[in-house]
Formats: sequence, structure tokens, C-alpha cells
Amino acid sequence: MTNKKIITAILLSMSMILIFSACSSQSDAGSSSAPDTITVDYAYYSPTSLVLKEFGFLEEIFEEEGTEIEYVLSQGSNRALEFLSGGSVDFGSTAGAAALMAKGNNAPIKNVYVYSQPEWTALVTDEDSEIENVEDLAGKKVAATLGTDPYIFLVRALNEAGLSEDDLEIVNLQHSDGANALASGQVDAWAGLDPHMARQELETGAELFYRNTSFNTYGFLNVREAFADEYPEAVAKVIEAYEKARVWVEENPEETIEIMVQEAQIDSEVAELQLERNNFDQPIPGEEHRNSLIEAGLVLQESGNMEEDLDIEELVNDLIDPSYAEDVIN
Repeated sequence: MTNKKIITAILLSMSMILIFSACSSQSDAGSSSAPDTITVDYAYYSPTSLVLKEFGFLEEIFEEEGTEIEYVLSQGSNRALEFLSGGSVDFGSTAGAAALMAKGNNAPIKNVYVYSQPEWTALVTDEDSEIENVEDLAGKKVAATLGTDPYIFLVRALNEAGLSEDDLEIVNLQHSDGANALASGQVDAWAGLDPHMARQELETGAELFYRNTSFNTYGFLNVREAFADEYPEAVAKVIEAYEKARVWVEENPEETIEIMVQEAQIDSEVAELQLERNNFDQPIPGEEHRNSLIEAGLVLQESGNMEEDLDIEELVNDLIDPSYAEDVIN
């Protein structure tokens, strides 16, 4: 089965699980303004989520309601979307383009907040490689995690270079496994993700041979539509907590690095490099985010990763809902 068919099957499966799943933290909450439990993910690629968890900002904001907060670790956008689809999290941290692909497969999710603008992915090879540009990937093995921003970054880079996925062998590995495969020589290149990418740079001399900030889509905080429909006030409160964490990160970079080191079990130099590649200035989803996703969506359509008959602009507008963040932040 081709990579395109695999990823389509994965996303369709995720969507069906979400539609029919009876597992939901709000299932017994009735029409109350807050559910008994809210489950959110946290991810090493989202420093904001690590700070949120460290200081218990959600527990603090929901204390009066008596709502319990549960945390689930996401290893990548694909995992976060699986958790959203299965109802095991109410809020999931993903790349924007990954959320768009899931939305294109009928996943009922909404982007309600932007936790960062990262340069968290690039194309990576080892220091002794003869690969110098994207064109050199023809005929090579490249590790990537299907359905995530690094994979989409690779697709866009290939398209820009006049290549396609058919011109190379994509090895579907979770991000950390992709990093290890590159270090051990099992693959020729890797569509990297921080903090694994920063670690490879500093510890093994890995080289980021292709970087393009504009191909890195934003860090989206997604909510299940069913949850947002039933608990709009709770969505606003979650954004309030995230906003508190975002401001803290901006004001306390050194302490943020310490938290990243503790949570992800990485060296401080790796955490510092990762944090430097994040911009936290635009938390409200807006026109810049829409335009970025439209561009990504059109390339994904052209490459066969999204259905040709989808109206990408309409899909993006359906995915992004800035109203909650606008009410909280403005």
C-alpha cells in the first residue's frame, strides 16, 4: 500500500472513531457549565503545554467548578489527532497542516488557539552525508512520521524541487525513532522535529540541509467540536490558562528551559535551541494562519494527500475558530 493510501486510511479511521466513539469526558456532565473532567494533552514540541502542566494553571482556573484535569502525553500531531478522534483528550496539540488533513477527512475538530509559531521541522542528514539539497533525495530513504508537520514539510519541499514521494522511499517512523534511524545509518535523511532535531544537531553533528520557516505550519490547540458545543465556557477557561502559560514562557525563558529539560529529559543546550526556534507572539488564530494552511492544503491536494474535490479555503475557515481566543485575549 502506498504512503498516500496509508495516510488516507489512517485519517479516515480516526474520523470514524471520533464520530462513533462513546468515550467522552463530558458524557455524564449533562448541561452543566463545566464538565467533571477535562483531558488535555502535553507535548515536548509545545513548551507552552509543559509550563501549563508544571504550574497547574488549569487546576487553578477550574478550582471553583471542581473540574478535574487529566494530562496525556502526545508524541506527535498524529498521536494528538488519534487521541482527539478516540475521545481520550478534549484538547490536542498539533501542527496546523496536520489538523487540516484530519479535518479534510471529516474529523470534527476546531482550532481555537495558537500555542506558538515554531520552526520545529527541517530536513536533516548526518554530518558525513553527500546530500546537500532536496534534489539529492531522489532514490534515497527518508524517515518521516505520516500525518505530521515534518511529513507535510517534506512533501512541500519535494514539490518545490520538482520531485514527489514516488521519487524516494519514505520510511514511516515516529519522530524519535526517525532520529535514531538517521543516527544509526538506517535512513539517508529524516524530516525532523524538535526537540529530537536539536538533540541530533548538538550531539551527533546532524545537519539541517533544508530549512524553510514558511513551510512550518503553526502550533494549533484543537478542541473536539462536541466538547466546544456543550461547554463553551470551559473552552474559554482553557484558553485563559494557556494564555497565562504563554505569557509566562515569554517572560521566563531560562525557567522554561529548565522545565523542558525536566519533562523531556534533554540537555539544557538542546532545550535552549528548541525554544529559540519558537515565536509566541500570535496566540489568536487569524488571517496569517489561514493563508499558511491554504497554501499547505493546495500542495497536499496536488500531491494526492488530500481529496481533489475539497474546497481548501472553505475547509480552513471551518477548522479555524478565533472567537474564543478573541473573547479571552482582547
